[in-house]
Amino acid sequence: MHTMGVITATLCLAWALALGCAHPLTHKKPEAAGGGHPHGAEPPSNDTDLAQLCTDEASFDAVTLSENGTMLFFRGEEVWESSRGGGQLHVRPLASSWPELGGPVDAALRLHRRQHPEEHQSLYLFQGEQVWAYAGEQLRPGFPRRVEDEFPGVPGGVDAAVECHPEECGGETILFFKGDTVYSFDLALRVTKSRTWLELGPCDAALRWLERYYCLQGTRFQRFDPLTGKVPPGYPRDLRDYFIPCPGRGHGSGDTSWGDAGDRCSGTPFQALLSDDTGRIYAFRGGLSFRLDSRQDGHHAWPLGQTWPGLEGEVDAAFAWDGRTYLIQGSQVSIFLSEQGHRRVQGYPRALQEELGVPSADAAFTCPGSAHLYLITGNRVRLVDLLQTPRQVGEPVPLPHDHVDGAMCTKDGVFLFHGPSYHQYASVAQLLGAQQPAPPQSIATHFFHCPQ
Repeated sequence: MHTMGVITATLCLAWALALGCAHPLTHKKPEAAGGGHPHGAEPPSNDTDLAQLCTDEASFDAVTLSENGTMLFFRGEEVWESSRGGGQLHVRPLASSWPELGGPVDAALRLHRRQHPEEHQSLYLFQGEQVWAYAGEQLRPGFPRRVEDEFPGVPGGVDAAVECHPEECGGETILFFKGDTVYSFDLALRVTKSRTWLELGPCDAALRWLERYYCLQGTRFQRFDPLTGKVPPGYPRDLRDYFIPCPGRGHGSGDTSWGDAGDRCSGTPFQALLSDDTGRIYAFRGGLSFRLDSRQDGHHAWPLGQTWPGLEGEVDAAFAWDGRTYLIQGSQVSIFLSEQGHRRVQGYPRALQEELGVPSADAAFTCPGSAHLYLITGNRVRLVDLLQTPRQVGEPVPLPHDHVDGAMCTKDGVFLFHGPSYHQYASVAQLLGAQQPAPPQSIATHFFHCPQ
C-alpha cells in the first residue's frame, strides 16, 4: 500500500523518549538534604552502560520530565536524559546537576500549572522526609522542606510520585505511592486522600506519558487508571521492549527490532497521519504510531494497539471529524472516539465503500472546522460532504502530484507528503489551482529536527 507522511510546519516536535543507566540499583533510598543547579553541556551517550542496563534487572528510583521537557531517569548516583530532537541518551552523575542532594532520590515529579506561575514547571525531587523544588533551573526559596509541610497529609519516604492532569483526574492532583498505599493530593484544596490499589501494587517509579499513567516495578511496568488503579489486560510488560532502546529488542515486538520503521530520522515514508479535534497529531508507519504534537512526549514509536486498542496491521489513511478519528486499512475503516481513550465505535471496522463511498484511498484529510473530506487516490482528489446522508462522492479533480503518500490540513494550510519530502499549500483552493507541485522540503529536517 502507498505510504503517507507527516506534520504541520509550525508544530513544536519533541524529543525521543529514552531511558538508561549504568549501575545496578539498590532498593534502599537514603535520606539526604540539599539543593541543585543546572547542568552544563550534554555529555556523550555511553553504549557500554546502555548495554549493561539492557541485561540487568534493577529498578529505577524515579522518572519524570525535566524543566525543558526532556525525560529524566534516576538510578542510584546517576541520571539519564534524552537529548533534544534525538534518541541519544546522556548519562551523568546526579551530583553534577544537584550536588547538594548527596545521594539517590526516592521520587521525582514536575508540576504543570500555568495559572500558578510560582509553581509552574517546578521540578520536585524527594529524599526521605524532605523535598526540593526547582523553578527555572534554580532552587525555589524556602526549599528543601519537609514533605508533610509542602503536601499536607503525605508522609515522607514516598516511593514514587506523578502529577495527574485535570482532564484525567477531574482536578489538579498528585499521586504519591508508598508501599501498597496511594495518596491523592488535591493541589487546589491542599487535602490528601489515601487508598489501596491491590491490583496495581507498589511502584518504584511513576510516569505520565501521552495522557496515560505507568507504574514501574523493577524492569516491568503496568499501565493504570489514575482514578481507580485498574490495570488493563496485557500487563505487566518489560521496560526494555518499550522505553529503553536496547539493541535487538523491538519495543513490544519481542526480540525483533523495529529497524527503520521505528527510527524517525530514517527517511522511511509514513503511511498515514492524523490530526484530531483536540490537536493531537499521530503518524503511522508499519505497525507503529508516533505522537507528534507533544513537546514533552517525544517522537517515540509504539505498537499500534497501544494507542488504538484492537487495531493491528498498517494504517493506509487517516483523518478526524466531529470528535472521531477514522483509520483506513485497505478496504475497511475503523472509527475511534477521540475523547474516550480512543475507544473503537461498536460495529467497526466496516467497509470503506459503505462508509465513505470509495473502495480505498491513498490519503485523506479534513480542515479544521470543516465537514469536507478530501480523499486522494493516485493523482486525483474527490470531495465527500460528511454532513450528507447517504454520502456522495464528488467528481475527481487533478492534483499537481502524480502520487502522494499522505496529506494533512491545519490552520497553516494543506500539507502533502511523498517519500522523505512534504509540499505545503496555503489553502485547498491554492492546492487545486496549482499547476506544479510546491517546492519539496525535508520532513526529517524540518519537522523531526534530524541532522541533514
